[in-house]
Amino acid sequence: MSISRDTIMTVLAGIALPNGNTLAQGDVVKALTVKDGVVSFVIEAPDADAARAWDSARSDAEAALRALAGVQSVSVVMTAHSGTPSAPSAPTGGAAPNLKIGRHPTPQKGKMTVLGVKSIIAIASGKGGVGKSTVSSNLAVALAKQGRKVGLLDADIYGPSQPRMMGVSKKPASPDGETIEPLYAHGVTMMSIGLMVEEGEAIVWRGPMLMGAMQQMLGQVQWGELDVLLIDMPPGTGDVQLTLCQKTEITGAIVVSTPQDVALLDARRGISMFEKLGVPVLGLVENMSTYVCPDCGHEAHIFGHGGVSDEAEKIGVPFLGALPLALPTRLAGDSGVPIVVTDEALGEPYMRLADRLVQGGIA
Repeated sequence: MSISRDTIMTVLAGIALPNGNTLAQGDVVKALTVKDGVVSFVIEAPDADAARAWDSARSDAEAALRALAGVQSVSVVMTAHSGTPSAPSAPTGGAAPNLKIGRHPTPQKGKMTVLGVKSIIAIASGKGGVGKSTVSSNLAVALAKQGRKVGLLDADIYGPSQPRMMGVSKKPASPDGETIEPLYAHGVTMMSIGLMVEEGEAIVWRGPMLMGAMQQMLGQVQWGELDVLLIDMPPGTGDVQLTLCQKTEITGAIVVSTPQDVALLDARRGISMFEKLGVPVLGLVENMSTYVCPDCGHEAHIFGHGGVSDEAEKIGVPFLGALPLALPTRLAGDSGVPIVVTDEALGEPYMRLADRLVQGGIA
């Protein structure tokens, strides 16, 4: 039995929203596609608070559509126009002022705290290419699915990837030229320098500009009330890491590494950096730990296996879990819908990681 768009909209007409409308009203359903039993669409809420309130309607819609004969799978993504609905409006008589990101840092006394944010966790790696950004985006969504209010800051100034991985591209608004409204996707409030420049445009800044930009991204973004803010750090031990650790109250760091020796060498440097800067290492994550062939089921350890857990035991920090290497995870990141959103089996390791953080009182 084939499923039509009209059938989908009829079902959505029965899903109520908190404002009294249904999902079929107000043009909130975007990018609806129905092909070979696969249904996908985006629910566009007016702001982040509404998106959070509408999340139960998203879940109801998924369940109702999955129950239809002929539907094989359903993917519903929640987005919002901006991170906060209550930002001051732009001055009358002209466009909103243009906020410039990237400047020399302003003096501050002591470490900065982010208003409304209970804990800040840095997701770090000693080297690039170990999947740190993939872990960050999926962990953020997994925490949101467990009921936490989550923020995600892409602090990789030179190579921002979270806009692509989270499926957002709209430039954040700055109604008064001072505050920045973050975006909202997949239950997560997020911000990235990549949203402030054209895609593919190089950011050519020296250390002081990086420090100023990070100060702005933490202090001027209207993050709202969050249980946890994850910071997707750049790889290595450079200016951004130093600035964040010295100038911001960081709850702790999670270090991501692949199992092979060369990656572990760099991971140890990252761990040493956090120790010198007085930031607790909350644990280590082994990414790309195993690969299971989708055709024959053979399990291979392409980058080795168990090296990160051995390292965690050696230095006396928790081993938080092993994450698989899987093609659908990469494709999901490239498409802007983290694998946790669409694939229960491949998303399960990230859900376990999120649960461990929640149970430990970290997030």
